[in-house]
Amino acid sequence: MTTEFRIPGHQPTSVGIMLKEEFLDPMKISQGELAKAMGVSRKTVNELCGNKRGITAETALLLSKVLGTTPEFWINLQIMNDLWATSHSEKMKDKLEKATPLVA
Repeated sequence: MTTEFRIPGHQPTSVGIMLKEEFLDPMKISQGELAKAMGVSRKTVNELCGNKRGITAETALLLSKVLGTTPEFWINLQIMNDLWATSHSEKMKDKLEKATPLVA
């Protein structure tokens, strides 16, 4: 059984926006507090919030524990953003045009 991800027509909410606007700001949690709760550096959290760092499996597990979500929530958000960004890349469009299907 396969799970299919559908790439949305509009750019999905980024991990950083989701983290800041749906969790940190409403819960009045600072980046430093989140970093301490996760056991990571403040720089790591700052890079996540600024979309300069992607979600890894480890980060997803930590965020899910400290924010009461699931790791899948964070991983899926990252995947959707990666797929959207890649599918809207001119370089990728060129590669896809040149790719040859091996199966029908």
